[in-house]
Amino acid sequence: MLTSDTDLQISPVAPTLGAEIRGIDVRILDESGFQAVRNAFRDYRFLVIKDQSLSPEEQMAFGERWGELHVHPLTPHIDGFPPVQAIKNTGKKTTLNEHWHTDMSFEPRPPMLTMLHALEVPPLGGDTAFADQHLAYESLSSGLKAMLDGVKAVHASENLARIMGKDPREAPRALHPVFRTHPDTGRKALYVCRAFTQHFEGMSKKESQGLLDFLFDRSVRPDFTHRHKWEQGDLVLWDNRSLLHYAIHDHGDEDRLLHRITVLGEVPV
Repeated sequence: MLTSDTDLQISPVAPTLGAEIRGIDVRILDESGFQAVRNAFRDYRFLVIKDQSLSPEEQMAFGERWGELHVHPLTPHIDGFPPVQAIKNTGKKTTLNEHWHTDMSFEPRPPMLTMLHALEVPPLGGDTAFADQHLAYESLSSGLKAMLDGVKAVHASENLARIMGKDPREAPRALHPVFRTHPDTGRKALYVCRAFTQHFEGMSKKESQGLLDFLFDRSVRPDFTHRHKWEQGDLVLWDNRSLLHYAIHDHGDEDRLLHRITVLGEVPV
């Protein structure tokens, strides 16, 4: 396994987003190798680092190289490891992530990065789909861009709180721009999702719904998307400032176990 950026094997996985990295062990990656991975993350926004075997401590240690680890305010974590969540197959009726979303956009500082480590995967199914929100923004007409430039929307987690048996009145909510600017590249992205975006600032839900529905549909147009088929040992990282994702539950009762951490981001602008 390589520890540096020498001969780093990076291969694109889709026309619009994503790359696969082979030949490294993130537990022993030196600073030049880590910087090469960071650069690939900036350029591709979605990375699959193959053949990793990480304990929760080791996954946290790699995550801390990216920034401050975030603890989810509503859903449970692994005992002794607050930033690490076990994403298990508990059946289609109880799945929480089978919808298009960006992680925790209801937070004032949503995560910039989500990292999933595949420990158990089904032989077929259980894929995760991703949608490029820079392309979604760029596909909008100049008139709609002008109309929504500077407009903000409310992102709220009351529904998730109810599912988790918590008081929805205490659930986090935040106000974010409909178009956010990526701090590293300067590219604008559409920043709404059906899971958490409720209405535009200063407008009712009914007044907002028609245009939001259009934006929700546009954000996941097939030519903006990529579907990842999991293999055991995959370490997947994606940029929540650039992508939506959707966990597809089509694997019945087959075992599927992923460990998730998120890295705190900046206030969207």
